[in-house]
Amino acid sequence: MIGYVTLGTNDFARSCAFYDALLAEMGATRMMDTEQFVAWTVPGNPGAGICVTKPHDGQPATVGNGVMVAIAAVSTDQVDALYQKAMELGATDEGAAGPRGEGFYAGYFRDPDGNKLNFFHM
Repeated sequence: MIGYVTLGTNDFARSCAFYDALLAEMGATRMMDTEQFVAWTVPGNPGAGICVTKPHDGQPATVGNGVMVAIAAVSTDQVDALYQKAMELGATDEGAAGPRGEGFYAGYFRDPDGNKLNFFHM
């Protein structure tokens, strides 16, 4: 149902470098790339894309309280690897990768702009 999620950034170059390196671990590549907006997707996967953008109104990007983007992984091992990669790239821990109830495994983090995300496997 969701086509893509957009995250605002106040440091476009840093954010693009963070997501280039992190999402490459899943095989994702840039599908759109402009001076204002970059979007990544996994080629051949009909799932949603992730985008970063400079806010259109020119105001600073802010983080929504209670807002989180969840990214599906193919295994718990991939959750572990992606969570660790996010930490190596300067993300902030919001809950280390591990089981979260029966049949749900996730690792939570904030990107360098403070946007909250997780990688999960069910």
